[in-house]
Amino acid sequence: MFDFSGTLLRIESTEDWLGAGLAATGIRLSDEEFRATVGRLTEYGALPGGSAPRRMPAHLEALWAERDVSAGQHRAAYGGLALAAGLPEPEPELAQALYDRHMSPAAWRPYPDTGPTLRELRRRGVPVAVVSNIGWDLRPIFRTHGLDELVDAYVLSYELGVQKPDPLIFRTACERLGLPPAEVLMVGDDRTADGGAAALGCPVHFVDHLPVDRRPHGLTPLLDLLG
Repeated sequence: MFDFSGTLLRIESTEDWLGAGLAATGIRLSDEEFRATVGRLTEYGALPGGSAPRRMPAHLEALWAERDVSAGQHRAAYGGLALAAGLPEPEPELAQALYDRHMSPAAWRPYPDTGPTLRELRRRGVPVAVVSNIGWDLRPIFRTHGLDELVDAYVLSYELGVQKPDPLIFRTACERLGLPPAEVLMVGDDRTADGGAAALGCPVHFVDHLPVDRRPHGLTPLLDLLG
């Protein structure tokens, strides 16, 4: 079992994300305004898959805690954070463009060893599931990057109605792989969410959630662990 964001693929930088949103809406900012907006978006953790919020508005706390349970909650949580951070006018239009951008394949890059690792697992006959806390369908991302044929099952929180670390999401993945939990390794970057698989009896291996160019070999050691 693999987590998605920060494990197999990484979202673009906040700078690139905002730049794409501005281009899509035709909004122009000065360099100073651009840098300031990037700083606020980063502080509020408004980029899905990016850094965690350092500031959380009180009215979004409950929504944030269960943001990955449904598509509506995910959109409302991240859209709310973007608006709370303060966007240039027209705010709703840019908030929509930013949310749409993060779901596009162009916004995601696989880690350098993602493809080679998944291909080697396929060669060895090891089945693979992607288990993600997410509010939208990530399958097009995998298809665009040529990885979909290397994944046997997708277990997505918004489709199941529960999010990691709930044992149900890991149990569902094990069932779809046709294996008992003790024989399924969970690989992720979040010690709380992904570490929840241990309660089910799954071994767990953690990788660092780093930019793509700073983690070229984070997944390669798995091949030695699996023998």
